[in-house]
Amino acid sequence: MPRLALYTFGVLTFPLSDPAPSTREFYDLGEAVHRRIAAHPGCLARAEPAGGEQGVLFGADWGAWGEFAVPAWYAKGRTPDTTALAATLSLWTDSRSARDAVYTGLHREALRRRHDWFERSPHPTHVLWWVPDDVTPTWQEGVAKLERLQDHGPASQGFTFHHPFTPAGTPGRPSRRPAH
Repeated sequence: MPRLALYTFGVLTFPLSDPAPSTREFYDLGEAVHRRIAAHPGCLARAEPAGGEQGVLFGADWGAWGEFAVPAWYAKGRTPDTTALAATLSLWTDSRSARDAVYTGLHREALRRRHDWFERSPHPTHVLWWVPDDVTPTWQEGVAKLERLQDHGPASQGFTFHHPFTPAGTPGRPSRRPAH
């Protein structure tokens, strides 16, 4: 049975190494959000670097998730001192579970505060696509799917929660945001 891959990407207003209280707040809330999402029904796995260091993305060992990559429009730093982005890559059983995890609970609270941490952008912030059950999506795939979404809009190869596609490649109906 196919699984759903989800890649998210946002450019932060500050480098991850910034000692400001807002950076610490972002990390603390982010860690709590990641713990809850990892335990959410339907979440199968998420990319984590082998070393587990905060703020180390480029050059980290991501195992089967491949080498870390970012969209072409990311123009900020790529070192631990200058990186100013947040990205996730995860696998889900279905779109309803993923949508529920994103739009409810602690992550919903974080989304309400996204403009405290992230730059406003004309680019998409997430992309979903179906993968065979024996495939682990890679960062490079996520970037390619997000860039394709930016250039061509939603399609079976990469879509959004608002414009979903079924595993068979046909347009789906958007599920309503949970009322939690």
